[in-house]
Amino acid sequence: MSIVVPCYNEEDVLRGSARVLVDTLSKMVSKELVSEDSEILFVDDGSTDSTWRLVQELAVSHECINGLKLSRNFGHQAALLAGLMSVERGISISLDADLQDDPCVIEQMVKAFYEGCDIVYGVRESREVDSFGKRVTARLYYKFLRAMGVEIIEDHADFRLMSAKALRELSRFTEVNLFLRGIVPMIGLPSRVVKYSRKERLAGETKYSLSKMFALALDGVAAFSSVPLRVIAWLGAGISIASIFFALWAVGVKLFGDGVVPGWASTVVPIYFIGGVQLLSLGIIGAYLSRMYGETKSRPRYIVDHMIKSGRNNRTPEGGRY
Repeated sequence: MSIVVPCYNEEDVLRGSARVLVDTLSKMVSKELVSEDSEILFVDDGSTDSTWRLVQELAVSHECINGLKLSRNFGHQAALLAGLMSVERGISISLDADLQDDPCVIEQMVKAFYEGCDIVYGVRESREVDSFGKRVTARLYYKFLRAMGVEIIEDHADFRLMSAKALRELSRFTEVNLFLRGIVPMIGLPSRVVKYSRKERLAGETKYSLSKMFALALDGVAAFSSVPLRVIAWLGAGISIASIFFALWAVGVKLFGDGVVPGWASTVVPIYFIGGVQLLSLGIIGAYLSRMYGETKSRPRYIVDHMIKSGRNNRTPEGGRY
């Protein structure tokens, strides 16, 4: 088993997280649920603090800890994918370094794998640790994604188990704009949900700013649904039909009525309304075009700079060029 942990400026929590994960792994080895050559893989996503130095120190003191350093900051999803694609055999467990995802649930996930599940999703039971605003926006976002036809597991982030077979199928998805929460359910292999209580961060602050969360949400819609484009088409058709009726009404009033009372509302309101719809439509189309542009360039989703393997794998802890 490989426990994949993407990290970005996590010097405050790394030692504590490593201690908990090493203890979790040791207990599972003693129960013979996983083999002794299982690992904990920390993926440094271009951190600017001492995260990578700590990973090197932990790899020296713990044989089960390995490290992967990306050449720069590629983003959480790319770092997670880099770690998953480096898993050479066995199953993978992915979770964040802050350990808000409860490691105690990993044992249940592994047992579900032995019962025939290739993918096991860790789903939070509640959002009590989140702010009121985040809870409301999260609920609305999941409802919006389902309305757009996106297959997604509600209240699931990136805490999941994937078998070797599932990882092989995941490697066939080559899109640059990554949204693993939407890609993994598309694999379609036998899966199960395991509930857990989400905890507070061990230390430090969240690395997912509001702008990053919004960008990830936009990726989830643009990458998996064409409904917004169809809505634009229907909206354009509806406005066109309404404008025809409005023109006929204006002609009727001119020919058979006493004339129209001069006023700015009948002129300004339709102009502003149509102008707003046009700008919104252009923005949605632009979001799709920008992602198409990124896909056609086919640039690497991540670049590995250094890799640390423990003594079990015959690599020096200092790591070498990958």
